[in-house]
Amino acid sequence: MYFCRTMREMISILPDEVTTAKLHGYLLGAVGPRPIAFASTIDENGRPNLSPFSFFNVFSANPPILIFSPARRVRDNTTKHTLENCLRTKEVVINVVNFDMVQQMSLSSTEYPAGENEFQKAGLTMLVSDVVKPFRVAESPVQFECKVIKVEALGENGGAGNLIFSEVVKVHVDKAILDENGAIDQHKIDLVARMGGNWYSRANEGLFEVPKPLSSLGIGVDAIPAEIRFSTVLTGNDLGRLGNVEKIPTEKEVQEFLASNEELRVIISADDKKIIHSKAQEYLHKNDVLSAWKVLLSN
Repeated sequence: MYFCRTMREMISILPDEVTTAKLHGYLLGAVGPRPIAFASTIDENGRPNLSPFSFFNVFSANPPILIFSPARRVRDNTTKHTLENCLRTKEVVINVVNFDMVQQMSLSSTEYPAGENEFQKAGLTMLVSDVVKPFRVAESPVQFECKVIKVEALGENGGAGNLIFSEVVKVHVDKAILDENGAIDQHKIDLVARMGGNWYSRANEGLFEVPKPLSSLGIGVDAIPAEIRFSTVLTGNDLGRLGNVEKIPTEKEVQEFLASNEELRVIISADDKKIIHSKAQEYLHKNDVLSAWKVLLSN
């Protein structure tokens, strides 16, 4: 017989005795870090859809099989566009997610209406695939073109998963993440994984937090003024944060912010966009997105 050196005080849970939402929280909080399938599909009318899923992994090399699971929504038991598209078109591109694109990936998970292009909302680039019809995410360091060979529903109620068996028919790997032997360098690929709540894990460093997209719709990267969107200073992650606001500050709010910030007035007077954008970036790195917007709009 073995004895635990320290007796822990445990809570015990029967799945049928808690709400699905509460059980979901325990499962996601305990099982991680989970890799992210950034799934690109198209509907029967050819309209693109892009959404991330952390119920995902690789399950076979011969044949090469990836499986991810879009669960039925807990709140109303509806299904997601990705699942519907996979059932109808039998094709998907699974893009891996690294740290450089994590904010844009998160923004794409906003529940935009059917037909809304999440590539555009998240400021990501559509890349034509070679074998399947769904587009690849150009910013992703590895992209798997896949044929959907089977979809297995695990239940009919809210929270039930739907296993999408995806056979890889072509792989695209960014040369920049390869080592001298042609293998994927785990430091260069800089993968991120999902944890519970707002938490993610960065393979190169550890835990970091990404606020979940708003329950209401973020404006999207495509709604950011062009002179900001095409900044030579702001990164894709920066744009993802800016695109996740419900509305941008008003002119009055910008002027009040400017009036109370002497340092900013000096920066604005120099009329140097790089300096202004760098100042906004400082606020973004502090997760003060509204102040970053006010800096950018004050010019």
